[in-house]
Amino acid sequence: MAAQDAFPRTPPGTCELKTLPAGTLLKAEDSGTYFDHANSLFMPLFRYLSSHDIRMTAPVEAQIESAAMFFWVSPDEAAKATGDEGPVRVVRVPARPVASMGARGGYSREHFEETRAALMAWLRQRPDVEPAGAAYAVYWNAPFVPGFMKTYEVHVPVRTRNPSAR
Repeated sequence: MAAQDAFPRTPPGTCELKTLPAGTLLKAEDSGTYFDHANSLFMPLFRYLSSHDIRMTAPVEAQIESAAMFFWVSPDEAAKATGDEGPVRVVRVPARPVASMGARGGYSREHFEETRAALMAWLRQRPDVEPAGAAYAVYWNAPFVPGFMKTYEVHVPVRTRNPSAR
């Protein structure tokens, strides 16, 4: 059974502005970088879903430099996320505007950095918005999907650009 998508995907090779919906996310974090701890971050989140009978929702968000992984909880199951447990924190987020670039390939630091660089170049050309936070990864596929078939996005939080600051 395929996971429900929390928001529409950005197609590979496309840059766009979009607003992520408000939602409930589950967060696990560690020291170091995401790529040092991806496997150890996944299991506590998966156990939380299982113990609360919550279906998996795509995508998984990953803070790269501060080693955190987030699972989205479907709005119709948000009441099941009853509170923090062990290393898992329940986080409620407001709607968030982001710049997004979709891509295809394995979930590696190299792919993240290449996509982030391309997204930042696109964003620098935008007169209407500017970065408002660090870039992070958005992973759409399960671990067993071959790398060449995986899709992901890089998001950068944005805010309206102050015209007088340009």
